[in-house]
Amino acid sequence: MTATRWLAEYAWLPEQSQPTPDVLIETDGARITGVTPLTTGSRPPAGVEVLTDAVRLPGLTLPGLANAHSHAFHRALRGRTHGGRGDFWTWREAMYTVAARLDPDSYLALARAGYAEMALAGITCVGEFHYLHHGPDGTPYDDPNAMSAALVEAAAHAGVRVTLLDAAYLTATVDGQPLTGPQRRFGDGDALRWAERVAAFAPDGAHARVGGAIHSVRAVPAGQLAAVADWAHRRGAPLHVHLSEQPAENDACRAVHGCTPTRLLADHGVLGRHTTAVHATHPTSADVTLLGESRTGVCLCPTTERDLADGIGPARRMAEAGSPLSLGTDSHAVVDLFEEARAVELDERLRTRRRGHFAAAELVTAATAAGHVALGWGDAGRLCVGDRADLVTVRLDSARTAGVPPVGVVFAATAADVAQVVVDGRVVVRDGRHLTVDVPAELAASIAEVTP
Repeated sequence: MTATRWLAEYAWLPEQSQPTPDVLIETDGARITGVTPLTTGSRPPAGVEVLTDAVRLPGLTLPGLANAHSHAFHRALRGRTHGGRGDFWTWREAMYTVAARLDPDSYLALARAGYAEMALAGITCVGEFHYLHHGPDGTPYDDPNAMSAALVEAAAHAGVRVTLLDAAYLTATVDGQPLTGPQRRFGDGDALRWAERVAAFAPDGAHARVGGAIHSVRAVPAGQLAAVADWAHRRGAPLHVHLSEQPAENDACRAVHGCTPTRLLADHGVLGRHTTAVHATHPTSADVTLLGESRTGVCLCPTTERDLADGIGPARRMAEAGSPLSLGTDSHAVVDLFEEARAVELDERLRTRRRGHFAAAELVTAATAAGHVALGWGDAGRLCVGDRADLVTVRLDSARTAGVPPVGVVFAATAADVAQVVVDGRVVVRDGRHLTVDVPAELAASIAEVTP
């Protein structure tokens, strides 16, 4: 990759409440080397040469979007779990059916297509919350991290970065019932064996990093929570955990431990700046305070939370308490971070029956910089010198965005409006098409292979 100059019609720069017109962005390899707002209709600022060599970016250019919570194999469920009645727990049985059919090769194919779909949507980095570790009966593959390697390879093929959040999943219930059926492939026995397996995995490529995850308080016994957290904290790695997604989880935790899941995590040293709680849909007021005072991040996944009838979490209260908010597509019922971002505001309106909780700039931060920080890529998600050269350009002339002021794009655009995506200085999507993956064809083929 060589030095390139990009002239953005509009760009969303750090600490700005709205986009800036006519911005020259200079990149060299994977890094941004210059960001210069130009004054429309006048000479460029001193030191900026004539812009005949600049690549024009018509529309609004954003930093790369970060999908902070993904289960790649859930993409195979889209359109297959929406009929009839039920709840999270009945949906989970359908999910287990797909989980039982995957192997490293089929997972590579499905994740490659799924991650390429994310690239089309402007996502430049994904946090893969990974618990499909072993063979269907729980027997490790010859390479115990074969499924992890498949995900890392898939991200490389799709042209995106990945943080593999390797999840400890040791028990089936809060009271410690053993894993059975499809769950057996999730487990390592105990936290020590989980840590040994994860420590042995060295991802192939600079596009990938490894973090840790506690699947939930259902899946890691209280006495082993600290061991998982310590593994991540000692490495400075991100640590994620599903938290209070369902009232039943809260009720079971109180029945067994006499406290909420958030209090249990706090008592065992799990919370903190490097930790992200996923969902946090049903926290108590005391839980919100614990999360905020510890600066634990919260990853909201609104399209999944509504698809599974989880509920609506107190997003504004958690943000005001001190928890940075990020976004994830989770089950991939929808892969569209614009939809996730505006849903944070729109769901809060439904919950409170009032408008105007989050400014557009706050929602953009949740979709970009905050998500990258939650995944351990603190040098991404902003259009500023020294950060990674991730540029996502959104059309302002589509049927959805025509006539919309640039600041309103987060409330109007969809993933289909992403025209170009640059990841670490390399063009991955141009004119709305992935340059190396036939996304529709590969999704259709890979999903057909793993669904009944």
